[in-house]
Amino acid sequence: MYVERASRLAGAVVWRNAPERDGAARVLPDGCMDLLWHEGRLLVAGPDTHAHVTDAENGAWAGVRFYPGTAPALLGVPAHELRDRRVELADLWPAAEVRRLAARVNAAPDPASGLEDLALRQAAGADPPDPLLRHVVTALDAGRPVAATADELGLGARQLHRRSLTAFGYGPKTLARILRLRRALVLARDGVPFADTAARTGYADQAHLARDVGELAGLPLGELLARRG
Repeated sequence: MYVERASRLAGAVVWRNAPERDGAARVLPDGCMDLLWHEGRLLVAGPDTHAHVTDAENGAWAGVRFYPGTAPALLGVPAHELRDRRVELADLWPAAEVRRLAARVNAAPDPASGLEDLALRQAAGADPPDPLLRHVVTALDAGRPVAATADELGLGARQLHRRSLTAFGYGPKTLARILRLRRALVLARDGVPFADTAARTGYADQAHLARDVGELAGLPLGELLARRG
């Protein structure tokens, strides 16, 4: 069963997932990166450009999902280096330090709270989040065009693209596409007809929505909704 809660770290989410049945689970792209715990190990999930399919037989997981654009400063690695990847934290940080941190997480009342404490300690020693990045996420999630967002920030298109690669793992157009899909899924799950969902979230038409769902989620929209949870 998957459960989540707001973290004490601003904008982050703490989650646990203990699969209850055999079969694959589908993690959709969301613009975020995660610090993960699995069977005593610490890992990092980079930003996805398509659905990541996990095997339910792999057992329980816990994680901290960081607000888009905030994880690279905490982890010390540009997001694009981890795009569509799951890597051991020891591949990014000194192995001895990771062993010490893993022992501390494993000794916590539960791995999710241990990960949250680790994230909070990292955030305390890192520079505060760049407010420009939050503006980018907010503007694109509201359906603002990429060019207009760059103009509002006083950035050229290349500057915005370069900063987006470092912060989000891909360019602003890809981020906007992922955020638009997330908005569309919220409406569709609430029972809004697919054509109305497409119109209200900035797609040209229902066929455009269907193509994006297929490319980003890997399933037709109706089947994706039926598999929710």
